Amino acid sequence: MTDSTKTESLYHPVSIGSVSIGGNLFLAPLAGYTDRAFRSICIDRGASFTYTEMVSAEGLARNSGNTERLMHRAENEDLLGIQIFMNEASVAERCMPLLLAYRPTVIDINCGCPVPKVVKTGAGSALLQFPEKIHQIVSTIKGCCDVPVSVKIRLGWDARSINYRETTDAALSAKADMITMHARTKSMGYSGTADWKALADLKQYVASRAPHVPVFGSGDLFSAEAARRMLLDTKVDGVMFARGAMGNPFIFTDTIRLLTEGVQDKAASTRERTTAMLRQLHLMGEDIGERLACREMRKHATSYLKGLPHASQAKQELVHAATFAEYEAVCSRLAEESRTDL
Repeated sequence: MTDSTKTESLYHPVSIGSVSIGGNLFLAPLAGYTDRAFRSICIDRGASFTYTEMVSAEGLARNSGNTERLMHRAENEDLLGIQIFMNEASVAERCMPLLLAYRPTVIDINCGCPVPKVVKTGAGSALLQFPEKIHQIVSTIKGCCDVPVSVKIRLGWDARSINYRETTDAALSAKADMITMHARTKSMGYSGTADWKALADLKQYVASRAPHVPVFGSGDLFSAEAARRMLLDTKVDGVMFARGAMGNPFIFTDTIRLLTEGVQDKAASTRERTTAMLRQLHLMGEDIGERLACREMRKHATSYLKGLPHASQAKQELVHAATFAEYEAVCSRLAEESRTDL
C-alpha cells in the first residue's frame, strides 16, 4: 500500500448501529458552544456529523422548555446526535418519550464531563467510578428504542484509577453502538496532554471484542495535521473536534483536503473568518434574538479572531457590540485593514 492510498483511507464512511454516516470527522458536543447555529456552520464546512450541547435528562423528564430548545435541528442538519447526561438509568428512562420526539440519529451518553456542577450530581465523569451504572443506562436506553447509542468516556477519574477498559466493557456488554474517548482523566480537566497511546489501546481492545463498534478519539485536535496523526497513530475510526473547532469551523474542510488530497491548506483569511462569524451570529439571532445573540457571540468572536492582525482592538469593540450592524462594521473594518496589510 502506498503512502497516498494510506492517507486517502483515513477519511471514510462510518456505521453506528444501523446508521451510515458519510465521513468520520465529527463535531463534539460542547456545552455553551455547539448550538444549532454553530453546528450549521460546521456542516457547511464539511463536518460529517454533529452533536447537540449536553442535554439534561432530568430537565427533559421534567419537560423543561429551555432543555428542549437545545435539541432543535439546523436546516442543513439531516443527521443529529443528541447528548444527554444523567446520574442513573431511571432518569434516562423517564426522559425517553420527549427525547425520541426530536428524532435523534444517535443518542450519546455523557460519561466524561469534568465540570464540577455536573459531576457533583453524579453525572458526567462521576459515572466513570461506577461502570455498572453505565451498563444500566445504556441497557435502559437500548430497551426503549432502536436508536443507536454512543458513549463518551475519559481515561478514568484520575491517574490512580485508569479504567477505560472497564467502562468500555460495561457499555459494550449493554450493546453500545459506538465508543468515544477523550484521552484525559477527569482530574486533568483540559490540562496536560491527551494520552493517544491509550486511544490506540482502546481501539485494539474494542476491535478484539466488538469489531463492528467504531471507536472515536478526542483530545488535542487543534489542526488538520493533528487529526491525521491521531488517525494514523491510534487507528481509531474517526475523530471528534471539540475546542479545536471553536472559531475554526474550517478545520473540517482542511482535514478532508489533507486526508484525501495530501494538501495542507493555508489558514483561513480574515474575510473568511469574519464572514463565517457573521453568518453564525445571524443564525443565532433567528433563535434567540439580536441583542442576546450579540452578547452570546462574544465568546465565539474571541476564537474566530484569535491571531489575526488588528484583532485586539476589534475584540475590545465587540465586547460592547449590541447590534448586528455594530458587529458588521467591526468585521468590515478588520477585513479591510488586513487587506491593506498585504
